[in-house]
This record gives sequence, structure tokens and C-alpha cells, in this order.
Amino acid sequence: MMKGKSKNQAAPEISFSDPATMPIYALLIQLGKRVLRPGGIELTRKMLAMLNIDTTDEVVEFAPGTGDTAKLVLSYQPARYTAIERDQDLVELVSKYLYGSNQRCLLGSAEETGLPDNSCSVVYGEAMMNMMPNDTKQRIIAESARILKPGGRYGFHEAYLKPDDIDDLKRDEIAQALSAATKVGATPFTISEWMQALEKEGFEVREHHTAPVHLLTPGRLIQDEGFFGALRIVGKLITYRAARMRLLAMRSALKKYEDYIGAATFVSLKK
Repeated sequence: MMKGKSKNQAAPEISFSDPATMPIYALLIQLGKRVLRPGGIELTRKMLAMLNIDTTDEVVEFAPGTGDTAKLVLSYQPARYTAIERDQDLVELVSKYLYGSNQRCLLGSAEETGLPDNSCSVVYGEAMMNMMPNDTKQRIIAESARILKPGGRYGFHEAYLKPDDIDDLKRDEIAQALSAATKVGATPFTISEWMQALEKEGFEVREHHTAPVHLLTPGRLIQDEGFFGALRIVGKLITYRAARMRLLAMRSALKKYEDYIGAATFVSLKK
């Protein structure tokens, strides 16, 4: 059983500087949203089932965010857990879930962790690479290969574009729409492009699953946050009109391109 310092850390208080311009993930966190993954908690659970983490594993998580996936992983009691997070506030938040010398959250970047070669058996990350330029995505995958031991498992959960032969004009249109809605760069790969990026760094793709991107729909909100969690978020949206309008715009963009955007999770082995 996980023995974190606190199982129910409060979400950060609302302190909107400008809801119209802040990155969408920061806005969602301030509204109290805990699960920020494109495929929701169910796709996260599928990724963790494929990773099959146990008490012998040395685990590294990239960009733990508010730490909800970290709490699931810690319940498996891995031999060691290390998170790499670039936001100091989130480092402090995730650190409240950790205890003992074998659990830590470090300030750093996924593309250059500073961790030793061949030092872990599992690496995973969620909802981070699509906010990066394509060459940075590749560097993150390469860094995962560097720090993993031979035979180690690498999992991630991201959005993807479909179909595989999507034309460049539609790709650019979607990227511009998502970037405008999220206020961060958004450049998803197709399924085949994700696989090619993995194979380039010596990974063997073992399994992948897909799901719709229903991040802001009522059903997904309840599934991910629970009934009362969803109710609290809705209450804040009623109170904060600027935040409400921003999320409605994001939901509208996702709805418009739902035939072209999905969520996927991959698990690969380092050869």
C-alpha cells in the first residue's frame, strides 16, 4: 500500500493572471483538474498494465504534472521511483506524495535528465511530447533509450493524428488550431510516425492502444475526476467566465477535428 505523506493534496488555488493566454494545462490545474491525459485515466491504466511494474523495477517518470499517475505507480511499490519535472511548483507538489530515499522528484528536462546510462528498468511519460518540436520529441525518446537498461520498458501516452496518410495542409491546419486553443505548440505524430521515432532509437514496439480524445466532455470528466471532482470544476467554470470561455473554445477545436485526432499509448522494449 502506498504510504505517501498525503494522499489527498489540495489542488492549487485559482490565481488566474490571464485565462485567455495561459497554457491550457496550467488553466486546467488551477481549475482543479487532476487527470490531464488525452485518453483519460483508462488509457493511463492500460499503459501501466502493459508496463507491468513490480517491486524490482527502477522507474523514471517524465513530467508527472500533479502526480496522479505517480500515485498509481507508487502503489506497485517499485524499488525506486524518480520523476523529472521542469516546473518547480509541480516538483514541490509531487514531492509531497513521496517518502524515503528511493522516491524523488527532480527539477529537469526529459530530453536531458542527467541520470546515468542504463540506470532504470521502466520509463514513461504522458501528455508532454506533443507540446514539443519534432526534434525534441526524438531527443526525449533517445534519452529514454539511454537511461534504460537493455530489455527495459518505455511507455508513453500522447495524442496522435489520423489517418497515417493525412495530408500536410490538414496537418498544418490542425496544428494551428490546437496551438491557438492550448497556447502551447501542438504537433502530434501519426501512429506510424510514433513507431518510426521509437524504432529509430532502438526500441521494439510491443503493444499500443488508442482512445478518443474526450478530455473536456462531461462523461470523461466524471470518469477521470469522480462525480464530486467534476462538480467542483463545473462550479469554478460557472464562477470564472474567462476560464469557461477558454475551455469551451478548446472543446470546440477538439470536436471540430475529432475525426483526425486520437489518443494513443505505446509500450516498447529497449533491444
